[in-house]
Amino acid sequence: MENSLCLDVGNSNIYAGVVDGDGGLVLRFRKTSTISSSADEYGVFLRAALRENGIDPSSIGRIALSSVVPDTTFSIRRACQKYFGMEPFVLQAGVKTGLQIAYKNPLDVGADRIANAVGAIARYPDRDIIVVDMGTATTVDAIEGGKKYIGGSILPGLRISVEALEEKTAKLPIVEIAIPEHACGRSTTESIQAGIYWGHYGAIRELVSRMSAECFSGTKPVVLGTGGFSQLFADAGIFDELVPDLVLEGIYRALLLNPEGRAL
Repeated sequence: MENSLCLDVGNSNIYAGVVDGDGGLVLRFRKTSTISSSADEYGVFLRAALRENGIDPSSIGRIALSSVVPDTTFSIRRACQKYFGMEPFVLQAGVKTGLQIAYKNPLDVGADRIANAVGAIARYPDRDIIVVDMGTATTVDAIEGGKKYIGGSILPGLRISVEALEEKTAKLPIVEIAIPEHACGRSTTESIQAGIYWGHYGAIRELVSRMSAECFSGTKPVVLGTGGFSQLFADAGIFDELVPDLVLEGIYRALLLNPEGRAL
């Protein structure tokens, strides 16, 4: 059975998944992304990760990727050519997505945001949707009627916020990102954790509220949470559904829409 390898290349991690011939996601794995990694390093890692998880690398019939890191994209494309004998499909401007992009400059929209939107409309066709992706950055994106990508907001993610406090202040330490017990911390560590968590919580609620009013005339959209830090807010009542693999689902859906992108 032919499998498809889907790769989301972010600023901090490469999130990978294998989709089987029936469209099911059968494997997920991550690798820290570094601009200095070579095509050989990526190729060896991908093949080893597949084998260690019981998947024959020769069963990969197609590879698709979205990327917000151009230098890494080049290395991974070379890795796919050398170690899998195929040219990957790259989710980028000009490919079929099923979306109407209403951004002032459609080329400015990150591939990961497009992939999330494609995955979202596959789950909720004809619905208004807001996707909150909590990774290195937190993005909040609006999709109208299951087809029109309107735009969204971008703010620093939780880890960036913690690191900025540590780097730009003389005495504040770097802390674990966790769910705090109280909004009023009783130590410096607790205070930072409370500020990071509840500040992000409030920002997301406010952005979802304002975007619902601006983009959907105040009607309630489906709010989807995704990205590594979204799990921290699973029980916070701000998401209608948590979809950890939304970006991989979107990459795979885009791959299906572009048969001309089949690997050679």
